[in-house]
Amino acid sequence: MKVEKLKQFSIFMPNRPGALSRLAALFHEKGISILGIASEVRDDSGLVRIALAQDADISALLSKAGFSSVETHVLSVEVGDRPGQLLRVADALAAGKINITTVYGTSSSGAQNARILIAVQNTDRAFEILEAMAASDLPSAGG
Repeated sequence: MKVEKLKQFSIFMPNRPGALSRLAALFHEKGISILGIASEVRDDSGLVRIALAQDADISALLSKAGFSSVETHVLSVEVGDRPGQLLRVADALAAGKINITTVYGTSSSGAQNARILIAVQNTDRAFEILEAMAASDLPSAGG
């Protein structure tokens, strides 16, 4: 298991053809890789959440391109691609009294690992809990 803090941008967009294409073009032009993406749509507006590893000033880039956004942190948790991994992570955070506000992720057929992206109310504490969990997953030196 591997845990990282990533930047997450919640980007407010109109719900109309081409809106996501315009956003994707912006990231493509700047050579920025998107590690995770999720969206919600209500009536004529949408919210797209994008997780990125880059430390560039994405907020300024989005603003300059006419997008309104909010920057937060999200935890990227790489786990083995097998049943029960989300349960382990959610149980550990629940035991630590950490509230999960957003979760999304991905896996692909035949992959050994999956990525869970989790936004929580206390990112630093959640990171500590998951890091301790990852350390306890490591095999002992003797075998």
